[in-house]
Amino acid sequence: MRSIWNGAVSFGLVTIPIRLYPATEQRGVAFNQVHRDDGGRIRFRRVCEVCGEEVPFAEVAKGYGLPTGETVVLDDADFEDLPLSTSHRIEVLQFSPADQVDPVLLAKSYYLEPEPAGVKPYVLLRDALERSGRVAVAKVALRQRESLAALRVREGVLVLETMLWPDEVREAGFAFLEEEVEVRAQEARMAESLVETMSGDFDPAAHRDAYREALLQVVEAKAAGRQVVRAPAPVGAGGPSADLMAVLRASVDAAKRNRGDKGDKGDAAGRPRADGSAGRGGDAPEHGSGGARRPA
Repeated sequence: MRSIWNGAVSFGLVTIPIRLYPATEQRGVAFNQVHRDDGGRIRFRRVCEVCGEEVPFAEVAKGYGLPTGETVVLDDADFEDLPLSTSHRIEVLQFSPADQVDPVLLAKSYYLEPEPAGVKPYVLLRDALERSGRVAVAKVALRQRESLAALRVREGVLVLETMLWPDEVREAGFAFLEEEVEVRAQEARMAESLVETMSGDFDPAAHRDAYREALLQVVEAKAAGRQVVRAPAPVGAGGPSADLMAVLRASVDAAKRNRGDKGDKGDAAGRPRADGSAGRGGDAPEHGSGGARRPA
């Protein structure tokens, strides 16, 4: 990883010099816009809608549109004197219980790595946060924008999570919230049963981006000149709507079957089955040393 920002964490009289690294990345499939007939790249030019001329980047400024239709033009000098008191400084404001930070406020995550001179105070802050169960609420300025932020610990590293300001969160003012919705006791019990049946520990590694994988397969097939086969529609798609109770009951049954199937797969690892008998245990794997067949 390459650091994108150098600064310091400041709380009380303590200053910890740090480097900032993006903690996440979004993996999509990048496309270029091209001419369908010959595959030529489509290029975009900066053209002024008033004079019709192409404008070099050096002459591009920021404009703020007024309700009157007029525009206020700002250049770099207008931004230099703005009061970004937290520039290159993560200023801790307070320490708060972690459950008081609404997840909807969280925007982007960054790892903080201490400079050699700041390792000891970094470790002291990290350990104090872990023991307290709190997060540090801070202010930070990144890319000429001041944000609230939360400092927490993840796998021994301080993570800075920038937050939205409260007025940036939209109100969920939906009409159904004002409606009187009648829920039968039997439906409520069935819904609770479904939740209980499908409950389990969250393991992010157990999930994958099936859409991205399928899209890459389409691209690879096109590149190889093979015919692309359309996937069949899911069973039951487009059928008539079912009674809510029937849907809930079917969901519970399916979840129970799925949980049972997972238990059967576990027998191959030597865990006892529900009837007390042992699985294959030390039997040799069927498909090579990995014990699993690679997908075709």
